[in-house]
Amino acid sequence: MLRGQAHGAAPLAGRPLRILYLHQHFSTPAGATATRSHALALALAARGHAVTLACGQYAGAETGLSQQFRFGRRQGALGPLRLVEYAIPCGNAQPLAARAGAFLRYTGRAAALALGHQWDLVIASSTPLTVALPALLARRLRGTPFLFEMRDPWPELPRAMGVGTPALWWGMDRLADAACRHAAAVVALSDGMAATALAHGAAPDRVAVVPNGCDLALFGPHIAPWRPDVARPWEALAVYAGAHGVANGLDQLLDAAGALHRLGEHRVRLLLVGEGSEKPRLQACAAAEGLANLSFLDPLPKTRLAALLAGCQVALHCLAPQPAFGEYTAPNKLMDALAAGLPVVTNVPGHAARVVAEGPCGIAVAPNDAAALASALAQLAAHSTRRQAMGEAARRQAVRRWDRRLLADRFCAVAEAAATQPAARLALA
Repeated sequence: MLRGQAHGAAPLAGRPLRILYLHQHFSTPAGATATRSHALALALAARGHAVTLACGQYAGAETGLSQQFRFGRRQGALGPLRLVEYAIPCGNAQPLAARAGAFLRYTGRAAALALGHQWDLVIASSTPLTVALPALLARRLRGTPFLFEMRDPWPELPRAMGVGTPALWWGMDRLADAACRHAAAVVALSDGMAATALAHGAAPDRVAVVPNGCDLALFGPHIAPWRPDVARPWEALAVYAGAHGVANGLDQLLDAAGALHRLGEHRVRLLLVGEGSEKPRLQACAAAEGLANLSFLDPLPKTRLAALLAGCQVALHCLAPQPAFGEYTAPNKLMDALAAGLPVVTNVPGHAARVVAEGPCGIAVAPNDAAALASALAQLAAHSTRRQAMGEAARRQAVRRWDRRLLADRFCAVAEAAATQPAARLALA
């Protein structure tokens, strides 16, 4: 299996590549969601390639385009990138049926774009898994090689959470099989995702692990701190910034806040920043339980989030207590915390626990153990010297292991090699 290293092949005799990058949830750092595709597309453009990025309208995202939509789309330049945005709203707060409809509408528009031009490479970045369909069509009908980027393993995660039906999981299994078997390269964000790619039939020599990285310029000790008005001067702020969905298991943070309240621990305030289908219910539960030490904030642009992390004392990393999450996930919120130089408290075993053990740069607790989570927060609130040491270790690890620029170089090398795969118009098995 590749580890994200260069294959050594020159991109089509050294000429620039025409790359179509499909990511329905694209955002620039002006938005409040992940910016991996923005960074990777810019890295490809910096190597001289012509990159067109096609996206929808994801909740919390900012594409940088402001003109009116015409016939359901708008387009323009975003620095060296060409951006095509479709008027297809999508977000975690939508019902499942509405999101599924948005996935399929984007698939249709992206397929027309993939088939309507001559591309040297299509990059299909999931989620959603349906983004693989336009790439598979372009491969079959035009012989265009594609790179399949696996950000989350589907249907493994929905099946583990019991979201969907056996028939739906079966269909997603078949689509994942086709994407992994026919991709010129598969980029997985973690070793666990790479294992699922192999299980879906990907050739071992075409699988690369390129994890999420740290934006060391956007996050770090050089950023001016900001604390929201709700924070008291004596409080250590523990911030969770991310989706508020079923998979995030944020009831565990409410339980920890309740445990701290019962202990009479007033030095900690939990901040939950973001949006999602579970947020209204979580807010109602917090109000009913009188959790005065827990506050909710709306999603923040990445630049504002960087200031908040600079003004906080602890980062929280939380997921639902599912064993599959231990190795499947590669959350960017963990990378943001390391880059910001914050100690991390995580309830996720596996990869995340190993990351915080290094240094150490945080504390890992068992899933569904609110008492342990509350204890970890109380310890860090009480010992500023320990917090500082862990935060410094977090930043050192971010610089040494997770610099996004170095990981982007690896991704570009894999993409360039994928474009050299034979472009035979093979029927899909």
